[in-house]
Amino acid sequence: ILIPVQKKLGETLSLSCKGSGYTFISYNTHWTRQPAGKTLEWMGYSGLGLGNHAKTFEGCMETTEDNSNSMMTLELSGLRAEDSAVYYCAQETQW
Repeated sequence: ILIPVQKKLGETLSLSCKGSGYTFISYNTHWTRQPAGKTLEWMGYSGLGLGNHAKTFEGCMETTEDNSNSMMTLELSGLRAEDSAVYYCAQETQW
């Protein structure tokens, strides 16, 4: 589902990802984004009590888990023009 969000430069973006049939603590959830006309960019992941972010997002990206509502939230602070993109969350598959 695509939900358009408009923010001003310097503001904080908050996006939520709702899961179904599992808890976020049991799986890694990855965040990626795709600016117009560019390739996907991996932002980071969290879950299983761990997490890691790409260096580009150190200090400005935070993720939080709300397992009671099966919700993962991404916050990206200090927005820049280059943060304009389509953002995705995805559950890591289990082999």
